Amino acid sequence: MANDISTKKRDATGASLAGATPGLAARQVAVSAAAGVLLRRHALDESLADALGKPGVSPLAPRDRAFAQLLASTVIRRSGVLQAVIASCLEKPLSEKHAEVGILLLTGAAQLLFLSTPPHAAISLAVDHCRLVPGGARLDKLVNAVLRRVARDGPAHLASLDAVKVNIPHWMWKRWHDAYGEHAARQIAAASLDEAALDISVKSEPASWAERLGGTLLPTGSIRLDAGGRIEDLPGFQEGAWWVQDLGAAIPARLLGDVAGLRVADLCAAPGGKTAGLAAAGALVTAVDISESRLLRVAENLKRLGLEAQLIAADICAAAPPEPFDAVLLDAPCTATGTIRRHPDILRLKRESDVAALAALQAKMLDRASAMLKPGGLLVYCTCSLEPEEGVEQIEQLLVRDTSLSRVPVSATEFDGDPAWITAAGDLRTLPFHAVGANTTITGLDGFYAARLRKAA
Repeated sequence: MANDISTKKRDATGASLAGATPGLAARQVAVSAAAGVLLRRHALDESLADALGKPGVSPLAPRDRAFAQLLASTVIRRSGVLQAVIASCLEKPLSEKHAEVGILLLTGAAQLLFLSTPPHAAISLAVDHCRLVPGGARLDKLVNAVLRRVARDGPAHLASLDAVKVNIPHWMWKRWHDAYGEHAARQIAAASLDEAALDISVKSEPASWAERLGGTLLPTGSIRLDAGGRIEDLPGFQEGAWWVQDLGAAIPARLLGDVAGLRVADLCAAPGGKTAGLAAAGALVTAVDISESRLLRVAENLKRLGLEAQLIAADICAAAPPEPFDAVLLDAPCTATGTIRRHPDILRLKRESDVAALAALQAKMLDRASAMLKPGGLLVYCTCSLEPEEGVEQIEQLLVRDTSLSRVPVSATEFDGDPAWITAAGDLRTLPFHAVGANTTITGLDGFYAARLRKAA
């Protein structure tokens, strides 16, 4: 046979089912996952799971799986500048039928420009991979030539680009610019393009667990770990000592104060970090979410942690509790633009029209959350969005609609945070570039908005 690699048995995607070049399997998974997001508009987690579960794909070693995820995430996060660099190295754009080869080129360029892969390795694997893609065998020489140009000329071209504006969708950049100003918008964008650290919340003894895990105890009580390795293999995971939760996401539940013995509703509860925090603080938690499958994950996590909560699958816009709650926490569905560090697919999947649609839903949920609250009770509303319509504007409109509610200003001293996180009105507003605490040089957390309201007695 003239070309043995082209005659091997393939699955439906063209991936070889025979023994492959070392490193090729991880690269195939990365390309498939990135294509799921960029071509088919699927979430990255879903696309990665699909890529790993394809027929004929052997289980990847943990290191290879982590690399595949990193590579796919880098392509999605940096696709703006990667596309610009590749376009400068192509004489004419690839046709739509060769879209997967285009993703393959993005992946090779990401290895060369951002992941410090030796050029010979990145290019050789890309060429081998191209020969396995349906219709790609005739493009292997093109892939080789383009990636050689990227290796040679790409760094200089990359340096000439305004990466912040090229990687961030225009509508998103304009909104941040209008809401926060040019300087802060650039800081938000730059921080959003960095991979997030791994933060965890612990049930007790945070200083002891920080030492045991080799992490940094943050002023707010969260522990920051170096990313890498399987979370399940870390000390304390199996025994349920802690759960993964960005420090920004850990704050809203604490705004309810001492919840021991109180009946607390956690609305839109999945994935369950806030439910765990409330239960660990002694609250009698009713966790409500519209998704039964997501609630199953909450149940599994609570079981591992040795914590209890009542779990109810329901649409809160239609649900009516038998009696009002002492406190309600509403973490409403949103565009999640404050979490791009850990969910880069938000850059490619969200649309500006989503803001208005979600804002309308948030308003309905806030009205229902207020109706579930007993006189004198506390309501905390939060979103992981940077958009004013999903944050402060929701609260200003709610206070006009519902005169039984009044704002209870938040203080950074309540959770050992940075005063820069508190707005003039007394709400929480963290931004991805913020310092983690007032007296630390550590930066980076999810962008959260939260407001606290009390119902008249």
